[in-house]
Amino acid sequence: MTCKMAVFGTGYLGATHAACMAELGHEVLGVDVDVDKLARLEAGEVPFFEPGLDEVLKRNIDAGRLRFTTSYEEAAEFADIHFIGVGTPQKKGEFAADLSYVEAVVDSLAPLLTRPAVIFGKSTVPVGTAARLGARARQLAPAGDEVEVAWNPEFLREGFAVKDTLHPDRIVLGIDPVRSHRAEDVAREVYAQQLQEDTPFLVTDLATAELVKTAANAFLATKISFINAMAEVCEASSADVTVLADAIGHDARIGRRFLNAGIGFGGGCLPKDIRAFMARAGELGADQALTFLREVDNINMRRRTRMVELAKDAVGGSLLGTRIAVLGAAFKPDSDDVRDSPALNVAGQIQLQGAAVTVYDPQAMKNSMALFPTLSYASSAVEACRGADVVLVLTEWNEFRQIVPQALGNVVRNKHVIDGRNCLDPAAWRTAGWTYRGMGRL
Repeated sequence: MTCKMAVFGTGYLGATHAACMAELGHEVLGVDVDVDKLARLEAGEVPFFEPGLDEVLKRNIDAGRLRFTTSYEEAAEFADIHFIGVGTPQKKGEFAADLSYVEAVVDSLAPLLTRPAVIFGKSTVPVGTAARLGARARQLAPAGDEVEVAWNPEFLREGFAVKDTLHPDRIVLGIDPVRSHRAEDVAREVYAQQLQEDTPFLVTDLATAELVKTAANAFLATKISFINAMAEVCEASSADVTVLADAIGHDARIGRRFLNAGIGFGGGCLPKDIRAFMARAGELGADQALTFLREVDNINMRRRTRMVELAKDAVGGSLLGTRIAVLGAAFKPDSDDVRDSPALNVAGQIQLQGAAVTVYDPQAMKNSMALFPTLSYASSAVEACRGADVVLVLTEWNEFRQIVPQALGNVVRNKHVIDGRNCLDPAAWRTAGWTYRGMGRL
């Protein structure tokens, strides 16, 4: 069944959801206050890098299933199904999430709802938000109690967002148990194609649905920081964390995924989500339950400092006057996202200690220049490494995995490479005459 829906917010989450809902055959209206962003989307241009999304966007615009507007009035007239996909960044100077964008959508949309409607929240929010927004929407809407707010958290992985939307590993829907179950019926219509593929469909209360995303991110962050803590022990004991991870990863209870030691996690989700989770637990009087996340965060930030120390050791104890090549700026491969990027954080710290730093990334150059304009930037890995005393590999792009050590050996001043993601072949680099150093490995 074809549904008419509006998606509020056309950033990473909103634009991906809107395009993929249209790909499923629905009629979709994307809504945003950013006129320039909408103009780019209407022209078929995705304002960020996400593999495969530009083709989905163009195909559905051309088919007439997807269009964009700044008008909330148009959205309320067009659709009775509304998705909230705006950002929930960390508040300045606090751990808590900034919910102003989510609240603004409800405050602007609800007064225009004269017919029964369902609002699905997809943004990551602190537990308790959905119930509060539901009450607010019903208070403001002319349709009153016929407006239902449900929560349908997203589980997108940057670099795999199209696949994760069209073929999710689960769909979670939180509904208000004291209201009608219209939201569940609507969700089953919206996701009919995925449900035909036997995608697990979990219907919960609102609070549980909100907790699913934050709990999942907290677990992943914990797993990453665990293996990075083991890397610290391995360095102290001359063990190899990559072999250790392989060995414990064979245990089905543990698994190998996300057991990759390096310079830690970043991006727009994990860091701010675990901090907001801690803040919300404190508000609920359950702060002791999440005190371990403080150490997870501490370990993660400590890995960046460790990379700076390794670079300093490689040049004899002082970075002043040295030339450092940084390969990678995005927080992960297959993305141009530099929010809280460990790679750029390390590059900035090294520059502050007196080094001349040149950065190259296959996709994140424009965003990096906007965030760190004082760094130098190159158009290729070879150019970035020209005259370098140390090469740091800080994002595990396939392009860097496949670099021929001899090719860089001809342009650097000194053959020192530090593998911040343990993604290179140590034997190949050492055979080519390089001094290789990984994270938690010999």
